[in-house]
Amino acid sequence: MESQALLWLLLQQQLSIPPAQLRALMYLAVQPRRLVNITQDELEQFIVQRYGEDAQSHQLLSASLRDRIAKLLADDDALAALTEQHADCELISLVDDDYPVLLSEIVDPPPLLFMKGRRELLRSIMLAVVGSRRPSRRGEQDAHAFAQALSVHGVTIVSGLAMGIDGAAHAGAMSEVGRSVAVLGCGVDICYPRRNRQLYDTLVADGLVLSEYSLGSPPLPHQFPRRNRIISGISLGVLVIEAAIKSGSLITARQALEQNREVFALPGSIHSPSSRGCNALIRQGAKLVETLEDIVEELPCLPPTLVDAPQESHEAEQPALLALLEYAPLNLDQLVERSAMPITELLSALGELELAGWVEQCTGGWQRCR
Repeated sequence: MESQALLWLLLQQQLSIPPAQLRALMYLAVQPRRLVNITQDELEQFIVQRYGEDAQSHQLLSASLRDRIAKLLADDDALAALTEQHADCELISLVDDDYPVLLSEIVDPPPLLFMKGRRELLRSIMLAVVGSRRPSRRGEQDAHAFAQALSVHGVTIVSGLAMGIDGAAHAGAMSEVGRSVAVLGCGVDICYPRRNRQLYDTLVADGLVLSEYSLGSPPLPHQFPRRNRIISGISLGVLVIEAAIKSGSLITARQALEQNREVFALPGSIHSPSSRGCNALIRQGAKLVETLEDIVEELPCLPPTLVDAPQESHEAEQPALLALLEYAPLNLDQLVERSAMPITELLSALGELELAGWVEQCTGGWQRCR
C-alpha cells in the first residue's frame, strides 16, 4: 500500500513547500495525488472557508505548482529512492488517522513526523515531564518515581531525551512497562546527547522516538525551542521538576499554557536556583504537586487507579544528624558547629547518609534530598 505520508514528504523536499502551505494542502486534498485533480471551484471554496474571501487561491495551489506536483508524483524512481532512505523509520502526516489529536489542535502542528519505535503509543494518554539538565539527586529521584508510577498505570511519559530530569523521566517510565516518548530536536536517526545512547536504544526498541526534523538533521540550537511545542502539544499536561528561571523547561510550560494544557510543578527550596522556575510557575497558577493525586485531580481522564497508587513513605525513622541539615546547602563549618561532632566523625556520618539516599554533596556543602 502506498504511503501517503511518504508522498507528502516527497513534495515537501523536492518542491521546498513551507510547513504552513503543506498543512493547507493536506487539509485541502488529504491524499497528495488528489491535488492534481482538484477543481478550481473546490479550491476556491476551501480558500474562502479557511482564509476568507480576500485570500487568493493561486497563493496556495498555482497552475505551475500543480504541474510540478503531477510531474513529481509520476516519478517512480524518486519515490523509490525516498522509500529506501526511510526504510528504518516510519512517517505520519497531519491527515493520517493516527496522528495525535491533541497535537493536531495546536496553532502550528508539524505536518510530518518521523518515528522509530512503537507507533501505537501515539494513541495513548500522555503527560510530559521536563526539568533541569543539572538536577539534584532528589530531583532525579522524583522524576524517575513519578514517571514510573504514571507509566505503570497506563500513562505514557513524554520528554526530550536531555540529560537530567528528561533522562530520569524516560528511564522511570521504561523501567517496567515501557511507556515513554522522546521528542527530539534533531533527526530520529541521531542520538543527542550521545551520553544517552543506551536510553535512546531502549526507547527505539520498546518506546517511541519522534521528530519533525528530517533524517540526518543535526541538533541545532534553534530547533529545541520549536521541539518543545510538540512535547507540550502531544500531552494532556506538563510536570516541571527543578527548573531555573531562564530555562527550556519554562519555555515548554509557557507553550503548554498557550495550548490550554495543564501545568504542574514540584516546589523546591527558595535557596536553590534550580527551584526558582518551579516556584515561579506555582505563583503564576501552576498546580503544586506533592503526590500523584495532585495530578489526577486536574486530569480526570487519567486512569482512576492512579489515585490508589502507593505513595512514598517518609515515616521511616530518620537519623539524628538529618534533623540538622536543610534542603539548601550547609558547609562543613556550619555542620560542625551544629552537630558538635569531630570533622572525621561528621564526614563518616554524612557518607552513610549519602549512601542511604538521605543527603547529597553539592556546590556549597551538603543538603537533604528527602
